Amino acid sequence: MFNQEEIRTHLEEKIIPFWKKLRDDTYGGYYGWLDQELVLDQKAEKGCILNSRITWFFANAYLLLKDASLLEEAKHGFAFLKQYCVDREYGGVYWSVAYDGTPLDTTKHTYNQAFSIYALASYYEASGDAEALELAKQLFHLIEEKCTDDAGYLEAFTRNFEPESNEKLSENGVMAEKTMNTLLHVMEAYTQLYRVWKVEKVRNRLLWIVDIIEHHIYNPMLHRQEVFFDRTYRSLIDLHSYGHDIETAWLLDRTLEVLGDAELTKRISLITKDLTRQVYQVAFDGHSFANECENGVVNEHRVWWVQAEAIVGFLNGYQKDLEKKEYLEAAEQIWAFTKEYVVDQREGSEWFWEVDPKGVPYPERPIVEPWKCPYHNGRMCIEVIQRLNEGNWD
Repeated sequence: MFNQEEIRTHLEEKIIPFWKKLRDDTYGGYYGWLDQELVLDQKAEKGCILNSRITWFFANAYLLLKDASLLEEAKHGFAFLKQYCVDREYGGVYWSVAYDGTPLDTTKHTYNQAFSIYALASYYEASGDAEALELAKQLFHLIEEKCTDDAGYLEAFTRNFEPESNEKLSENGVMAEKTMNTLLHVMEAYTQLYRVWKVEKVRNRLLWIVDIIEHHIYNPMLHRQEVFFDRTYRSLIDLHSYGHDIETAWLLDRTLEVLGDAELTKRISLITKDLTRQVYQVAFDGHSFANECENGVVNEHRVWWVQAEAIVGFLNGYQKDLEKKEYLEAAEQIWAFTKEYVVDQREGSEWFWEVDPKGVPYPERPIVEPWKCPYHNGRMCIEVIQRLNEGNWD
């Protein structure tokens, strides 16, 4: 069984102190690069996604732990977002800024706008700061005005919102006009926004997103989500993203809970259960969780965020069906693997980016960079503690 105190200790003594030390009190926000040798680059680019996710993390850690220093960190992150990451001329949030806050990559990506909403809505929940909620509302309206077509959510734009190619969220040799990943995180952001701003226009967009997942993203024949699409949701590649499927399973269940529609929940829960069941069968080896499978070839890397999402996803699957004890055991086994091999035991470090199935870290992967942050592993700790507190257990 999970030891709640162990998870809490890991959060309070490993993850939180590490990210507090990444705070930049000279130029604002949080430093953007720490290499695998634990050398900090104070003049590295600061990803706006990185800073949104850190702000989200500290806000939610505060909501759980009620430590005032965590709210102060979230406030620091919010100040950086609103002062430097928001484009005051054209609206929206940049992809990245330089170490001193000057605009660097001025791409406007729907994914990035969504994570800013996620952070701002959470910071509002933690602090009651109406300015944060107002900015989240503005970004919601911007996404809906600038980043959609009749079928769903578009991806990448220039600074003044002219469409451009989607290199940032395309991988595996394809160039996607729509992605499962962006849709997932717009849903996640809007779910949090709807929790604190109960208006029908947000609810209706959530219902639309769930409909897109049901009819275009989820593949019932292959028991998975498709990943990369053209504009009309034609899948571009044979790719099964194990990490995204288990993450979607629990995030979609969370959205259903917030929407509170019994009929919708009954229908869509069949999808979340199917995604959980399938990845349990094909991605879990009894100890840890593989990354993805392209054209039938499995990528065996044990990626930090994939392990974290698998722990939450299998825990969620067990809580939805207490007869599925194998899911609880999977979550516990993945945590055992993670704390032994993925968590970097060196003082002044956090988690490795990725290790091989035997737990050996891959060289040259940094500990911090624009995508590597406490959003996944910190959230895993928060979710496990909250779910243990709910008492929905044998």
